[in-house]
Amino acid sequence: MPRFSIIVPCFKVQGFLRECLDSVLEQSYRDIEVIAVDDRSPDGCGAILDEYAARDERVQVLHLPENVGLGRARNAGLPLASGDYLFFLDSDDTLTPGALRAMADRLTEADDPDVLVFDYARTYWWGGTRRNALAHLLTDVGEGAFTAAEHPEILDLLMVVWNKVYRRDFVEGNGFVFPPGYYEDTPWTFPVMLSAERIATLDRICLNYRQRRQGNILSTTSRKHFDIHDQYERVFAFVDSRPGLASWRPYLHRKMGEHCLDILAKPDRLPPSDKGEFFRRTAELFRAHQPAGEPIPAELRVLRGGYAAYRVRRQAGRAGRELARRGGLVRGAAAGRVRRGVTAVQARRALDPQLVVYSAFSHRGVLGDPGAVYRAAREIAPQLRGVWVVRDEETAARLPEGVEHVLLDSPAYRRVTARAGFFVNNVNWPGALAKRPGSVHIHTHQGTPLKYMAADLLAKPGARHGVDVPQMLRRADRWDYSLVANPHSELVWERAYPCHFTSARTGSPRNDVLVDADPQACLAVRARLGIPADHTVVLYAPTRREYVRGGHVDRLDLARFAADLGEDHTLVVRLHPSLAGGPARGMGLADLHRRGVVVDATDEPHVEDVMLASDVLVTDYSALMFDYANLDRPIVVHADDWSAYTASRGAYFDVTADAPGHVSRTYRELAWLLASGSWRDEESTRLRADFRERFCAYDDGRAAERVVRQLLLGEPPAASGTARVPGPAATHDLVASP
Repeated sequence: MPRFSIIVPCFKVQGFLRECLDSVLEQSYRDIEVIAVDDRSPDGCGAILDEYAARDERVQVLHLPENVGLGRARNAGLPLASGDYLFFLDSDDTLTPGALRAMADRLTEADDPDVLVFDYARTYWWGGTRRNALAHLLTDVGEGAFTAAEHPEILDLLMVVWNKVYRRDFVEGNGFVFPPGYYEDTPWTFPVMLSAERIATLDRICLNYRQRRQGNILSTTSRKHFDIHDQYERVFAFVDSRPGLASWRPYLHRKMGEHCLDILAKPDRLPPSDKGEFFRRTAELFRAHQPAGEPIPAELRVLRGGYAAYRVRRQAGRAGRELARRGGLVRGAAAGRVRRGVTAVQARRALDPQLVVYSAFSHRGVLGDPGAVYRAAREIAPQLRGVWVVRDEETAARLPEGVEHVLLDSPAYRRVTARAGFFVNNVNWPGALAKRPGSVHIHTHQGTPLKYMAADLLAKPGARHGVDVPQMLRRADRWDYSLVANPHSELVWERAYPCHFTSARTGSPRNDVLVDADPQACLAVRARLGIPADHTVVLYAPTRREYVRGGHVDRLDLARFAADLGEDHTLVVRLHPSLAGGPARGMGLADLHRRGVVVDATDEPHVEDVMLASDVLVTDYSALMFDYANLDRPIVVHADDWSAYTASRGAYFDVTADAPGHVSRTYRELAWLLASGSWRDEESTRLRADFRERFCAYDDGRAAERVVRQLLLGEPPAASGTARVPGPAATHDLVASP
C-alpha cells in the first residue's frame, strides 16, 4: 500500500489544476496515490484529470454525477484510499519541492502519529509570499508526539484540513467524515485534533496556500455563511458524545463566538440585509452552549446584547476615521464624476439594450474582433445601433463610410457610454468608464496567448516593467464575457485575469475570413500590395523582445533573406504593433520597402488581409501563428533565441516542441527549409494538423455571428453551438452547454 493517499477535489479550477497535480506528481517521493474527484465541474477539470490518469498510473479519477460540494467530494474519495496516511489537498494549492519526502521522514521519526501538522505559506496573486505567523508553535511543542490537552496551543494554528496528514486507520476507526456546507473543515478538524492520541509537527513549509484575487468561495457574499452555526452544532454534538472531551467545551464555546463574529465583521461575507439575523443566531448559539459558571471574555460580551448595540460598539471606535474616509470618498466620487462626465442625470437614465459601443486597439478604428462583430451585427441585427469610439479626428476620417462614431472623452462619448447596453473591445476600456449594473462588457482579446499575460507577468519583472497589473485587473473586473478560440486560451485567461467573467467558446470573430478564405480576396490583396499573383509570398512576422530596451531585435538580415528566397518570391514583413512607431523600421526596413526589396505591411490596418495574401508564415513567437493556422497554410517557427525569450517574458508552452510546422534554430536552417521546399512537406502538414486541432478548436467561420446572436441578442445556442462556461471567480451558473 502507498504511504500517502492524496485526495484532490476539483471544481472550477482548470486554470490552476495542472500546477497542483504537477507539484504532487513531480515530487521526489513517489510512494503515493492521487485520488482526484471531479465534483461535476463545468469547465475542463474532468478532461485534465483524465489526461493525467492516462499517463500516470498513480492517479485515479472519480467523476461525480452531480456537484456535491467540497466536503462531500472529499468523502467520495475516502473509500478509494489505500495509503497509510490521508492528505486532503485543495486543487488550487501546490506542494513545495521535497514536501512529501520531508513528511514521510518525519512520520517515521515520530513513529507514525495519528496526525502530522506541517507549515504552509500564503502565496498571493501579485507575487508575494507570507509564512504562517504562528509557525513557531510547530517547534514550541517539542520533538515528541503529544495530545491537544498537553499542548492546547496547537489549536491556535489555522484549523483547516489541508495543513495536516492523517493516519487512515485512525480516521476510519473514529468514523470521521466531512459534513455538507461551508466551513466543512471546522467539524472535521476539532474532533480529529481533540481525539488524536499522538500528534506530531513538522517545522517545514510543505504547501503553498494560494490567495486568489477572486473566486475564493469563503469570500463570496452569500447566506451560505450561516452554515457556520450548523458546523459548530456538529462540533458540540461530537464533544457531547465523548464524555472525556467535556473539558474542551469552554474553549470551543469561545472559539465559536470569535469565529462567528469574525465572519460578521468581514465586509464581503454576508448580505447587509442578513447581518442582523446572523448576529441573532450567533447569540442564540452562544447562549445555548455557554458552560455553567464560565466567565465570558470581554470581547464576546457583545453577544449578550442586541444587534443594535453590537453595531454601535463596532462604529464607536472608528467614528473619526470613518468620517475622514467618507469625506475622501465623497470628494473622490465627485472628482471622478467630473472626469468621466457622467452626470447624475445621465447615470439615472435607463440603459439602451439596442446600443452597442465598440472600440479596438486603443480606439484605432473598425478593426480586429470588435470590427468583425460590428459587421456581423449590421447584417444580422440592423436594429442594434453600433457606435465606435475613436481616439482623434484623424482616426475618424479613416473610418468606413456610414460608421457612427464618437471621439474619446468627448461629451458624445460620455452620453453613449452612460447608456450603452453592450461594450465590445479587445483591450481594456479606460479606467474612468464606470460599468453600470445591467450593462454587458464583451472582451475579445487579441488572439491566443503564447507569452505570459496580465497576472502571470508578476513573475517576470522585466516583462512587466511599465505595466500596472493591479490596474489592468481592476479594469478587467468589468468583463462579463471573455471570448476564447480554444481550450488553451480559456485556461490561460482565467488564470491571467482572476476576475468575474464567463468564458464564451465562440471562436475568434476576426478569423472567420481566414476559415472561409476566398481565393479572389487573396488575389485582390496581393494586387493592392503590388505583389505579383504568381509569386510565392513569405510573410515574416517577428514579435517584440523584453530582454532589450525598446523591444526590437533584428533576428534576420532581411535583404539577405529576400535575396535567398529568389526572384519568384516576395518577402512581406509585419512588425509587432508596439514596434511600428519606434526605430525598428528606420534600421533598414523602410529603405528596403522603398527599394522594392521587401513589402512592409506593418501599417496595413487589417492583418487578416496580410495573412490572406501569403503562402507561408515565418515567425518567431508571434501570436499571429494561431490565427494563421486557420488558413491551413505552412508555418515555420524561427526560434534562435527561445531560451532568452522565455527567460525574460515567459511562455505557456514550448512552441518549439509543439510547433505548427518546422522549427529553425539558425538562419542557415531557415534558409534551407525555404530553399529545399521542406517548409511544405508531409511532416509540416502533420505538425500543422496537430496544431490546428489544439488551437483552432472553436474557429469554424461563424464566430462573429455566434457573438451577435448569443451575446448581443440573447438567442439560445444552436445544438452544435459552443458553450459559455463560468470562470473560476464567476458567481453565475452555466448558461449554455455544447
